[in-house]
Amino acid sequence: MDMRKRIVLEMRNRKPGEVQELILDNCCSIEGNLQGLTCEFSNLENLSLINVGLISVSYMPKLSKLKKLHLSDNKISGGLEVLAEKLVNLTYLNLSGNSIKDLGSLEPLVSRHKR
Repeated sequence: MDMRKRIVLEMRNRKPGEVQELILDNCCSIEGNLQGLTCEFSNLENLSLINVGLISVSYMPKLSKLKKLHLSDNKISGGLEVLAEKLVNLTYLNLSGNSIKDLGSLEPLVSRHKR
């Protein structure tokens, strides 16, 4: 199932602003990017994108209430500065099973917490 269809299914006839948790594990991302997730999910606190084929988080919308993000078992190798910029309340991030080879890729996330 593609990501957009899965988001609609998981919303269960709620408006995006009413959703606090989205579990999109094992759905398909098109070309390795996020689709269907917008800043209208303003109250989202927990987002799980395990094994969806992501290669990039560059299309991550600003989700100011998001606290937990599960990105394990994808193909992400960098570009994590987007997470530091758009997910200002993030306290839990799982990146296990990705293609991150250089710890320097995590620096934008560490720097944000030092401010």
